Amino acid sequence: MPRRVLKWLDLPRVRPRLGGEGRKPLILVNGLAEQSESWFANERSLGRRFDVKLPEILVYGGDALHRWIDAGHDVTVGYLARRLESYLDEFVQRPPYHFAASSLGCQVVLTYAVANPGKVDRLVLICPSGFHGDENLPMIDGVRRSRYDSLVGSVFHEARFADERLVGAFERKFQDRRWKKGVLRTLRGTVGHSVEHLLHRVDVPTLLIWGAEDQVISDVPGSIRAGSRIPDVRQVVIPRCGHAPQIEKSRLVNQLIDRFLIDRLHALPRALDVGRFLNAAAGTSATPRLAATSPALPS
Repeated sequence: MPRRVLKWLDLPRVRPRLGGEGRKPLILVNGLAEQSESWFANERSLGRRFDVKLPEILVYGGDALHRWIDAGHDVTVGYLARRLESYLDEFVQRPPYHFAASSLGCQVVLTYAVANPGKVDRLVLICPSGFHGDENLPMIDGVRRSRYDSLVGSVFHEARFADERLVGAFERKFQDRRWKKGVLRTLRGTVGHSVEHLLHRVDVPTLLIWGAEDQVISDVPGSIRAGSRIPDVRQVVIPRCGHAPQIEKSRLVNQLIDRFLIDRLHALPRALDVGRFLNAAAGTSATPRLAATSPALPS
């Protein structure tokens, strides 16, 4: 496994100063099983064009989260969306914003976008949860039964990303009781939450990126069909990829995000076509109508 994959768990990390003057803010929001360092393979590349921000709205061992928990409150998607709103209003203050989010982070961003019309420019949602059906969450089993191998293995399609070093890094994290409590309370407050009722209210251009081999989202085809309710949406499916395309297929994902946000994501390679994936999932041999051919994006 590449050494850089392991490093995102080694907190804290000093991020490069990329410079943001005159650049559109791009807010990266991580998911349930991640911290903001999970964007390690994307931050520098996207920072060439955008002013990249990584708000720490979900830090399992952090004082803010535990003050909220100790006061008897639940850690919900609504709570996290309010945390995101406070961060943007206090420390960025340059709407409208671009967003790229992963998994649970997509629910947070969608909730913010619907509640704050005019403050969002474009959305990129990577393997979004809460669109349709149940989710497979080995993280729950991994935390409660110390099955860190199942936790890590559920995220990636390629085994080289889930080797014993990364499993060991997660195990060390969960030895911290405060960190573990933050995870469990967040799971309790967010598992089963749905944003399906918000999809038709998203009023900005949106790109949905799915992993064809996602083992966390139980019904990827159903989630794709739900995603089509977003009025101005494009969807792509990345072959041989699990629940973390921003890590497994970072070069491709970076190009998709960059081109979409500057409105230059035109025709796509056939391998990424969502109709082709849905036909295959349904067991049909029909070939969907494709847009004009374009140079293949590297994976």
